[in-house]
This record gives sequence, structure tokens and C-alpha cells, in this order.
Amino acid sequence: MATKLIGKQTFALSNPPSFAGHACVVGKKEGEGPLRDSFDFISEDSFLGEKTWEKAESALVKKAAGLALSKAALSNSDINCIFCGDLLNQCTGTTFGVRDSNIPMFGVYGACSTMAESLALAALTIDGGFADKTMAVTSSHFCSAERQFRTPLEYGGQRPPSAQWTVTGSGAAVLTAEGPGPYVTHVTPGRIVDNGVTDANNMGAAMAPAAYDTIKRHFEDLSVGPDAYDLIVTGDLGAIGSEILRDFFAADGVDIAGRHADCGLLIFDRKKQDVHSGGSGCGCAATVLCGYLLNGMREGRWNKILFTATGALLSPTTTMQGESIPSIACSVAISKTK
Repeated sequence: MATKLIGKQTFALSNPPSFAGHACVVGKKEGEGPLRDSFDFISEDSFLGEKTWEKAESALVKKAAGLALSKAALSNSDINCIFCGDLLNQCTGTTFGVRDSNIPMFGVYGACSTMAESLALAALTIDGGFADKTMAVTSSHFCSAERQFRTPLEYGGQRPPSAQWTVTGSGAAVLTAEGPGPYVTHVTPGRIVDNGVTDANNMGAAMAPAAYDTIKRHFEDLSVGPDAYDLIVTGDLGAIGSEILRDFFAADGVDIAGRHADCGLLIFDRKKQDVHSGGSGCGCAATVLCGYLLNGMREGRWNKILFTATGALLSPTTTMQGESIPSIACSVAISKTK
């Protein structure tokens, strides 16, 4: 009997796991943005001492995971399993980043929603009694993502105003069965939502309906509204997607504007940095969560956050075949108290 299922798709954790440690590492451009002070490490370039961008992404993962473990006063051997993923084919960014850790691994792909999905699975595994200590790690890299999904940087392709800038960064979180918090209290996995958007340079418009669907279902399942949270954070909808999300809720008579923030708009300064509609990529939500948001909760800035990362489940093949962009969003409720 599913005793922890509330409503149609929200899980209430009876033994909420605690964030024991969290860390984020980013590239040079991200370090020039408004969240600079929340990052644990800022690289001076895009290579991190490696020969390729893909190897650099793996270096980001390895460093973020190591820093998170260090802050939790734990080692690789203490972790029961790790949930990780990225944007690259076969999730090679994280695969090669954790291959020397000797930690049992679950590879996860939810596009830019991967941090929320990884975190949800890591939390549910502890709540279910299957582990005492887990990790969630996610990454992306602007240069490796451009090479895979669009055109190599050498091509010099023009980006339309609706395009977003893939964050170069990695975020890692260590969860434990016991601890002082913050805690993961609820998880609402998302459904695939496809409103027929075909423009791969307008991810915000493609992902906003999925964010709306998951957040709305979360509210309905728990019989709450936006005021149940100090902050409702989406993962990289950017300027266009954020406006669409707010319009969806406004049509329902629900105002989330005063409590809504988007990782893609937080991580860059759009007036000073050329990122068009904002940030994106697996590393966007991951670095903002594992730095700015969780640090803010520890400092008393917020007591309850609804973290909803969004992902566009497309590939270069489907795009070239004229397919629309199916999207998904996963919500994770984080609280300073159980």
C-alpha cells in the first residue's frame, strides 16, 4: 500500500533526509555573475586544465563531488550510492567524473531537470530505508553542449534573443538519514508535457508548460498555494519561460510572481552579460541550488523552498526530424524543519 503517496503524484517523506554537505563549481563567465560569492570554486577558463571541453566537464563533477563530501566530513567509502547525470550522450560528463569514486552509481537523464530528479531519487532512497548516505551530482558545460546540440563554437552561429546560455558548472549534494537539515520533505515527479513547440532555440517556451503542470499538481496534492513556500524556484525557464509560467497561473487566479524566481535568471546579469534569455543546462539549477539557495536557507533567508528543475527532452536527431520538444519538471520541497 502506497502510504507515502499524497494525491495523484506527490510523495511525502516520513523520514526526511538532511543535506549534510553541498558544493558548486563554475566556469569563468558564471563567476562574473551576481552569484559569485555563493560558488565554492570558479575556474579561470573553460578547460580546467584539461585538453577537451568534455574532460573539463568531468573535472567539474569530480571537484564538486569532492568538495561536497569534504564539507559533509565524509569520504567516498561512506556513500551508499550516487545519482548523477548531464546533457551529453551516455551522460559521459558525470560517468567519467565519478568513475574513480568506487561509489555504486545510478545514471540519470532528465535534461536540465536532472538535478531535481537526482536529488529526488537520492532522498527517496534514504526515506525508503535503502541507504543512509546518498549523493546527487549534475553538470553541464557551455562548449560541450553547443558542440552536441547546436553547432561547434568555431562555426560562429548567431543565437536568437530567445536562446539561453548553457551554464558551465556542477552541483553536488550529500544527503544523510540523520542531520540538522535543511531537509527534503516532499517530491512531486513530473509528467511529460508537449505543447508542440519545435524551436530548439526557445527552450523556455517548451519547458514552461511542464513546470506549470508539476507545480500545480504539487499544490493540489498537498492542498496548498504559493504562500506555503518562501520561494518557488524553477530551473532555467529564462525570461520567456518564466513569464509564460506566471501567465499560466494568473489565468487560474493564482499569483506566484511575488514568490517565484528562476535559476536561469539568478545566475547571470542579463544587462551586463550576453546570455539573451538567461542561463540553462543541468549545471544551472544544480549550482544555484547547491550554492545560493541552500546557503540562503542556512543563513535564515528562507525556511521553505519548492525547487522545480525543468528539462527539454529533445536530441539533435529529433530536432532534425522536425519533432516537437517534450518537456518535464520535477519538484522537490526543501524545509529547514521536518
